[in-house]
This record gives sequence, structure tokens and C-alpha cells, in this order.
Amino acid sequence: MSEAVRQARFDDGGPLDALGLRAAEAAAGTLRSAGPTPVSPSPRCRQTAQALGLPAPVDEPALAGCDNGRWRGRTLDEIAAAEPEALARWLADPAAAPHGGEPLQAVLDRVADWLAALPQDAPAVTAVVEPDVVRAAAVHALGAPAAAFWRLDVRPLTATHLSGRAGRWNLRCGEPL
Repeated sequence: MSEAVRQARFDDGGPLDALGLRAAEAAAGTLRSAGPTPVSPSPRCRQTAQALGLPAPVDEPALAGCDNGRWRGRTLDEIAAAEPEALARWLADPAAAPHGGEPLQAVLDRVADWLAALPQDAPAVTAVVEPDVVRAAAVHALGAPAAAFWRLDVRPLTATHLSGRAGRWNLRCGEPL
């Protein structure tokens, strides 16, 4: 949890807030990792991995949250009032990036590529990532259309488990830590 999440703003790259840090520390020991922990390259994810006591957090660029360009730090209501057509285009077209950042399709593709690159015989991987990365992984695992991304809610400090591989994923969502 961070101030941006609490205020429903596009991610601003900020750290965990005090409440979020305490919650992550309280959940320490609930997750295990067989090796270094891939994390979204954000202060919030690095802090969360450390507070959870996971080993060696390593920034993984493929697991970065969506770059929302000039909308960064703004609320959805602010964008809707200032740029309603651009917002509607962004929500309807996964290839659109009216904010000057990254299109949703790019996030979906890079998360899918990261999942596909995991070795078939790799031990379980525990990653600490942004909510939009969890949504992209879920969309990929289910073979759902890109529009499903907007229908998935991801709460802070919950686990989403993907099992399987080679084009056949199983998904378990929203387990509280």
C-alpha cells in the first residue's frame, strides 16, 4: 500500500506508506522463495520484498508496472475531466497510449514473454510485482482477451499463484498474506 494506491492515482513511483510497510512486515515469513526474488523495479515492490523477508530482491524490467506517461500521479477522475476522449481510447484499445507512455498491450506482451521464458523445470518463483503485472499474468494464464485486464482487481499484499507452464496455466488469485 502506498499513498498513490490509497488515493487511486496512477502510480507515481513512490515508496510504501507507513501502514503499508507495517502490513508487509506483519506478513513476513508467509512466502518462500527458492532463490533471488524478482521484483517490479519500483521502490514499493523492493520495500515489500525486503519487509516480507524474501531473499535478494532483484529488479526485473519485464515485470515493471505500466508506464503511464504524463498521467503518472494523477487520478482517473482528473484524467476523465481533462482528457475524456484520450481516456476512453486508452480503456478501449490495448494498443493506445494517449498518455505518451506504454500501451497496455506492451505490458501484456512483456509479462507473457517473461512467463514463457521460465524454464520448464524451474523451482517455484516468488515475485513481488505491481497490480497491473498480476493482471497481465492472469490474462495470459487464462488466455483471456486484453479487455479482461480491466475486470481484475488486485488487492495489496495478496498472493496470486500460477502453476503449470507450456501454454497450460492454472490460476489461484487473491490469497491474503
